[in-house]
Amino acid sequence: MGRTDSASRVLDAPVDRVFEALVNPDALAVWLPPQGMTGRFDHFDARAGGSYRMVLTYDDAPVAGGKTTTDSDVVEARFTAVEPNDRVVQEVDFTSPDAAFAGTMTMTWSVTAVDGRTRVDMTAVDVPPGISAEDHADGMNSSLSNLAAYLSGPPAHRDGDHDG
Repeated sequence: MGRTDSASRVLDAPVDRVFEALVNPDALAVWLPPQGMTGRFDHFDARAGGSYRMVLTYDDAPVAGGKTTTDSDVVEARFTAVEPNDRVVQEVDFTSPDAAFAGTMTMTWSVTAVDGRTRVDMTAVDVPPGISAEDHADGMNSSLSNLAAYLSGPPAHRDGDHDG
C-alpha cells in the first residue's frame, strides 16, 4: 500500500460551478497544472469509464528532468466515478521509464457546500514513491490556488471561450 496525500480548500463559488471546473477540459487545462507548469489534453472524456491524457510541461525543467521527458510529465487517467456536484474519482498513471513513478494512483476530488461556498478535498491514494510528499503537497495546493483564481476570474475565463 502506497502513501496517501491530501489537500483541501474552501472556495468562494457554489458547488455546481466548482464541479463544472473539475470536469471541463478547458477549465482543467487552466487550473490543474501547478505553478511553473502548463498543461494540454490530447483527449478527454469525463464520464465513468472515460479517460484522458494530459501533457504537463515545465516552464523551467527540473535538474533531474520530468517524469516522462526532460521537461514534461504525461498523465494517463481513467474516470471510475463522476458523480455530479459530489465527486470525481480517477485512476492515474504517469508515463515514465523510471520505476519510481510506476503504479496507479487513485485521485478523488470531492466537493461539499459550506455556507454558500464550496470545500474541495483532493485525496491521492497509492502515490508513487518517486513523487516526494513535499512536492506533491505543494503541487496539490498550487492547483487549488489556481482553481480559486480561475473561479474568481471573468466569465469568459471561467467558462472557456466556446465562440470560436
